[in-house]
Amino acid sequence: MHSLLKLLISLTLALPFTSQASEFTLSSNDISEGGMMSNQHEFNGFGCTGGDLSPHLKWAHAPKGTKSFAITVYDPDAPTGSGWWHWQAINLPASMTELATGAGSLDSALIAQGVRQIQNDYGVSAFGGACPPEGHGVHRYRFTVHALSVEKLELPENASGALTGYMINQHTLDSSSIESLFERK
Repeated sequence: MHSLLKLLISLTLALPFTSQASEFTLSSNDISEGGMMSNQHEFNGFGCTGGDLSPHLKWAHAPKGTKSFAITVYDPDAPTGSGWWHWQAINLPASMTELATGAGSLDSALIAQGVRQIQNDYGVSAFGGACPPEGHGVHRYRFTVHALSVEKLELPENASGALTGYMINQHTLDSSSIESLFERK
């Protein structure tokens, strides 16, 4: 009976600690899972007339050993055969947990020093908003934060989206995504 009591006490004491383990999460004041994005996140060009602002992003509960973060935004529905990279930002410091709306602009002062924005499929090293072809239906935009095991990804100056994605995936400890939608009728 004594050992059964000890077991129950040890299990009871362990419960609060196991329930405190939190999942790596991504949230936003601007976009939501399965929700339609506003025109402020639509590209301004290629026939689109939006605000071209990256949405607010906030993440929490990064895994132990996180040394930096990367942000990616990808449209798997683009009629290219390979999707469309809207944004890849690497080398965000491990101390960073949030990006303000518009942080992905070409000349943004809202992003930390040392963060590198990779050239997107529009040909700009910044966030490029949603701009699916008119009448092509609803497109999905995957906003993902990656917790990385390295402090800095070393990439060539002209790194492609595919190479950047490969290097991010090679060093990802965990990731969290929000998939938002956009359509041009």
